[in-house]
Amino acid sequence: PGPPVLFHALAHQALHSYRRRTMATFPPNRTSNMPVPGGPGGAPPPGAPPGASSSAGHDESYFTESRKGEVNELRMLLRTFATERDKQRKRDIMKKVIAYMTLGIDVSRLFTEMMLAIETRDLVIKKMVYLFLCNYAETHPDLAQMCTNTLVKDCGNEDPMVRGLALRSLCSLRLPQMIEYTSEPLRRSLQDGHAYVRKTGVMGILKMYHLNKEDFDKASFNDILYDMLRDPDSSVVTNCILVLNEIMADSGGMALNRAVMLHLLNRIHEFSEFGILSVLDLVPRYIPANDDEGFQIMNLLDPVLRTANAGAVVATIRAFLSIADAVGKRPGDDRDEDSPTVDDLKRQVVVRIKAPLVTLLASGSSELTYVLLKYVDQLIDLCPGIFDDEYRVFYVRYHDQTHIKHSKVRILAKLANPDNAPDIVAELGELVANVDEMMGRIAVQSMASIAMHDSGGQGAVESIARRLVEMLDLHGIPHISSEAATALASLVRRHPSIVSVVSAPLPRALKYISEPAGKASVIFLLGECGESIMEAPYVLEKVIDSYDSIADAAVKTALLGATVKLFFYRPPEVKNMLGKVLKKATEDVSSQDLHDRALFYYRLLRSSPDTNIAKSIVTSKSMTMSTKHFAEEDDSELRAALMHEFNTLCTIYRCKAENFIDEENIVKFVKVPKEHPLPREAPVTPVTDPGVNAITNHMGGVAMADAPQQSVTAVPSTVSAEVDLLGFGDDVSAMSVPTPAPVGPASLQSLSLKSGVILNGEDYQNKWSSVPDAEAVIIPALAMSTGPTSTDGVEEPLKAFNVFTMASGELSTEFKFFLYGQEEDAYGGGFFLIQAVVSKAPFDLSLTIKPNGGDTNPTKRKEKIDQLVELIKSALGEYFP
Repeated sequence: PGPPVLFHALAHQALHSYRRRTMATFPPNRTSNMPVPGGPGGAPPPGAPPGASSSAGHDESYFTESRKGEVNELRMLLRTFATERDKQRKRDIMKKVIAYMTLGIDVSRLFTEMMLAIETRDLVIKKMVYLFLCNYAETHPDLAQMCTNTLVKDCGNEDPMVRGLALRSLCSLRLPQMIEYTSEPLRRSLQDGHAYVRKTGVMGILKMYHLNKEDFDKASFNDILYDMLRDPDSSVVTNCILVLNEIMADSGGMALNRAVMLHLLNRIHEFSEFGILSVLDLVPRYIPANDDEGFQIMNLLDPVLRTANAGAVVATIRAFLSIADAVGKRPGDDRDEDSPTVDDLKRQVVVRIKAPLVTLLASGSSELTYVLLKYVDQLIDLCPGIFDDEYRVFYVRYHDQTHIKHSKVRILAKLANPDNAPDIVAELGELVANVDEMMGRIAVQSMASIAMHDSGGQGAVESIARRLVEMLDLHGIPHISSEAATALASLVRRHPSIVSVVSAPLPRALKYISEPAGKASVIFLLGECGESIMEAPYVLEKVIDSYDSIADAAVKTALLGATVKLFFYRPPEVKNMLGKVLKKATEDVSSQDLHDRALFYYRLLRSSPDTNIAKSIVTSKSMTMSTKHFAEEDDSELRAALMHEFNTLCTIYRCKAENFIDEENIVKFVKVPKEHPLPREAPVTPVTDPGVNAITNHMGGVAMADAPQQSVTAVPSTVSAEVDLLGFGDDVSAMSVPTPAPVGPASLQSLSLKSGVILNGEDYQNKWSSVPDAEAVIIPALAMSTGPTSTDGVEEPLKAFNVFTMASGELSTEFKFFLYGQEEDAYGGGFFLIQAVVSKAPFDLSLTIKPNGGDTNPTKRKEKIDQLVELIKSALGEYFP
């Protein structure tokens, strides 16, 4: 533990013994007649009633209000500190000073006396003095400078504990003027023979970085930290990883390459649990050189799944999923047909981690169980069906906390299949009448979800519908009746065939359901099933008569829709009702949506030349759900985003990081390295790492190590002057480029551009500048029959084809555009940066295309650029002959 925690703990632990000893041993002050508070014959403790005496064993003795003169009394005791021979009494005096300081009493007047007390061999006293110095350094910098020489001297003490404590205290002073005194002790500590001093020095580097970044950069501590990743002590390596990640947070964390990654993985068994987490957090950022290396990393990390540390298990799961995403086969890859796809690998990962997760669920605390349930829920969405056979683990237990019960019930619905659906539905049926109202609602929703997704097998939909119909008559539990009505409304949309099962109890249910959502659902069902319910018009008529007393807009909207729909089934009975409800709804200003719907129905009925046309519009079954999800329930985009942030609070909150973290505080996630020394198809041969000893036995005999890196020679290229992207001052013809590439016929290679891609000006400029002009492709003077009259005539058609505009402008003789598009990730995810010039006389189109990222194969890249040109010509087809 750090100094404050340790010192406060020492103070608390010593309270009892201190009072007993001080009452028995502290004499009155030798230089004053003032009695010692709480001592024999002395005054009662501060705040005690007159005549009260201190009793031994009261822990409050340190933390009492300061009486006038107590700080002076402590000064007198400290002045005799050097001559005091009782070791325990010295400690008690120090504890009293620290106790006052902890209470917020200003004891900075004792600084000089405390400085004199630092010359001691008692490590406990040194710790308390160091705490005192660090506490008052920021508020009293002039006093803190007095202790600099002493701390620097202690940094060379023969005792490594003293050296480490002195160095930590020296770095904790946090004063800019202390940098010159701190740098040299820090540098020496990194080469100290004791691991405690080295790891303290590593953390001191971080403090120096936050204190003065310019001096930090001059000292070149970054390179030293990377060298220390090979330190024989794992705690030092752990601190190096943490410090490098924080120092390089703006660039996405510490730089990784194959050598660093494999070295750390080979030593993972040497780390503490905290250190293992630090290493595991690096794995998702590392891109394996090829499939073999990815599988070897997974085999190396597999033993971590057998630990009892839930954090390490979840971090390993994230690492596995990241590797599967990196090495799995994607659509368009030219790998063997037998190569596993990304989805196949992820399913294998989830199968492997199922047992450890289920074991942790049954053995953890309630807080840990809740977090693990969130992760399980996310993994079930990723790979449905794998956890189905473990459905009994998610049954609610009487001693579970409320939030855990809710999570389990939601998960149960996702585990249903034809084999276990009867058991799950029966379990949910028992929870409907639970005293917890929210539990009952979730149970009904989960039951309906099984029917909605057809996961219960043949007959499950009708069986669940009958259960929900029975719940409509639970008048004593109004929230269940309301929730059942809402569920039935969704079921009818999904399965119109259950109308006959649902219709009978609806008129009766409308009388008893009081919640607005449930009432709106019953009214909607009356409109859907009105053709088979004889009393439907008369039931709705009573509601229409009480229209003015309805406060909820959803009920009014459902009433309007149901009445219009019922009119086409039963015109004579509903005609007058329809006129009344249309009049009230069009005059209702409480809801704009209701008002506009009423006007729409009124105008439709009034202007339609054929009533059959209006009937086909109103009674159309277009609302029927043809997929397993309603559009409003489709959260596939959010789930995909959350998988990229697995093992973070995003999973718990079920939202992206930018929704609860300020943008400037979001840690960048950058995958590295972009290029490997080994080609993708090269076999990975494990090589013994000379810095690692005994690395295989502990981790199941799997060995991985660094391989010699091949030297990569950069191909020189001619780089022209920087292009002025937004100033329109560059000349396309002046660029140093190879011979323009002709536009060839369309290739079989598919090109698919992402929609909604956004680049800012700085990113565009950086991407454009990063591609040498020698790699640009020029498409000169494509003849056009006509030309645009404004920039919108080019931007809008291209936008429809996912080619977006960064900047555009009109000059006297031409239009100029800076465009961009990005491939789908499945096809490489690369950017195409385009400079387009439309000449006015004669009309022609010239293109300069720079590919950034994506496929590096020259042949495939050329094919994609050819298709991009054809896509642009198609988008602007009205201007080409």
